Amino acid sequence: MSETAAVPTAPLRARAEIDLAALRANVRTLRARAQGAALMAVVKSDAYGHGAVPCARAAVEAGATWLGTATPEEALALRAAGLDTRVLCWLWVPGGPWREAVEADIDVSLSGMWALREVTEAARRAGRPARVQLKADTGLGRNGCQPADWPELVGEALRAEREGLVRITGLWSHFACADEPGHPSIAAQLDRFREMVAHAERQGVRPEVRHIANSPATLTLPETHFDLVRPGIAVYGVSPSPEIGTPADFGLRPVMTLSASLALVKHVPAGHGVSYGHHYVTPGATTLGLVPVGYADGIPRHASGTGPVLVDGKWRIVAGRVAMDQFVVDLGGDEPGAGAEAVLFGPGDRGEPTAEDWAQACGTIAYEIVTRIGTRVPRVHVNGNQEG
Repeated sequence: MSETAAVPTAPLRARAEIDLAALRANVRTLRARAQGAALMAVVKSDAYGHGAVPCARAAVEAGATWLGTATPEEALALRAAGLDTRVLCWLWVPGGPWREAVEADIDVSLSGMWALREVTEAARRAGRPARVQLKADTGLGRNGCQPADWPELVGEALRAEREGLVRITGLWSHFACADEPGHPSIAAQLDRFREMVAHAERQGVRPEVRHIANSPATLTLPETHFDLVRPGIAVYGVSPSPEIGTPADFGLRPVMTLSASLALVKHVPAGHGVSYGHHYVTPGATTLGLVPVGYADGIPRHASGTGPVLVDGKWRIVAGRVAMDQFVVDLGGDEPGAGAEAVLFGPGDRGEPTAEDWAQACGTIAYEIVTRIGTRVPRVHVNGNQEG
């Protein structure tokens, strides 16, 4: 096992261990599910909380030929770290660092005329064409160009291409409900995407890639794979939805294990209030364990009274409210001792909860659980060598 984080391997207050061998295996599994299509590993939001640069490198080692980010700052950070793989960045606002992106050979997504105007001006200043991808709103209703406005965007992008200001490298869209098997919007969006791609190609667009498949579509909808698939959460071994299957159902392995060292174990009598508001009162004499992470570390306050933790081989539940820096578990008289490991979630191999268990406990999705882990928790990247 190799460490890629500059942190000690001795027990820490808390640590998020990131298994890069598992990530590489997940990328290979996803590539096998989308044979004939290239794979973009989405590493936005610091690789869903896992550490963007180490995870991006591992994904590329496993065969990802594209990386995806939301913000231009995320894309530029990959370039600054020496990653020269194709990168697509899709969340722009007026006045963004268009020229820097053009000069860094980042593919930028355009959803409207204002963005086309800004990127062409950046290309003029940079003295080189911008690589652009046109995003279609096929029904998600977020970013993307509406069908009624698509002919204008396509036509003006082609005009800019003829002037040598842009290269149209891709046409793409995003599903709203691919994680809900059989949802009628899936077929409707796919039909609309085909129509909008066909229009662009009739006008003369020759894209390198056409893509719409996110994690659930990559896993379950082969007809959506086109030239490129864009898995995000699945790269990190988390299922996009319990309805479509568990990670194990798809041959995926969760990459992050979040653990902490107990800061205190103590005996308390029956009727003892625990944490703010005394929403938990001990039903009998017991032992309490203090877990030194809280909502400032990304532990959901909604996990108060529900969040599961493995301590001393047994599942425990958060007793009382999650505070800013800590929470308590009722150990039921067990005495594991200060410094004992408390595993909040991981792959489940040792009987520990998973990110999905935390999502169910908090009424949210596993995406949020892994992405929200804060910067006070060190990411310790293990298995950085390519053999894994």
